[in-house]
Amino acid sequence: MNSERTLELLKKAKEGDQEAKNELVTLNLGLVWSIVKRFANRGYELEDLFQIGSIGLLKAIDKFDFAYNVKFSTYAVPMILGEIKRFLRDNAPVKMARSMRDLTVKIQNAKEKLTQELSREPTIEELAEEVGVTKEELVIGLEASQPLVSLNDVVFQDDGAPIYYIDQINDDDHLQSQWLDKIALKEALSRLDKLERQIIILRYFKEKTQTEIANILGITQVQVSRLEKKILTKIKNLLIS
Repeated sequence: MNSERTLELLKKAKEGDQEAKNELVTLNLGLVWSIVKRFANRGYELEDLFQIGSIGLLKAIDKFDFAYNVKFSTYAVPMILGEIKRFLRDNAPVKMARSMRDLTVKIQNAKEKLTQELSREPTIEELAEEVGVTKEELVIGLEASQPLVSLNDVVFQDDGAPIYYIDQINDDDHLQSQWLDKIALKEALSRLDKLERQIIILRYFKEKTQTEIANILGITQVQVSRLEKKILTKIKNLLIS
């Protein structure tokens, strides 16, 4: 759906047009599902989380401010995430499957051991070999060990009042735009396949060279270079779509 059609539907929805609102919801259910899937294996049925995320989508439609000058999907993502994470925070603690919990413990122990032996942080390939799992299973284990972050969590607190993540979104237009852009980028990354996401994370978040990435993944530097160009084009298209 193009941005002009989205804006047209948003204007009608804000004027009380229920059909326009229903169409917006239908067209953005895929966005809700893409976010909900991030919370798989967290102790809740995805269908239940989908319902919670849909509430966030409805709030995004009701609260969307045309002055932000951002795509609706960019604005909706933090609203959907916030609704789901508030639900997870306010309900019973999320239980991690025992097998996954055991894997995260093994990964942590292996990481500490290899760091001492190698005098550096081990690569994903080295960690996977030490633990006895595939690189894909290792990445899943690493992601599962990351704590949930709520938009209502404290970012910083000194002598004064605490600053929450949600404050960072609402402070001013410039700061809000930065946060929303980052969220949009994360959304684009979530739509890459495992290899594509791994290359981008290693290249731009871990600051690895193409040669280092090639060694980690067991492919050539030329292949990494070609894949990187292809992936960056794909991300650009996802961000403007």
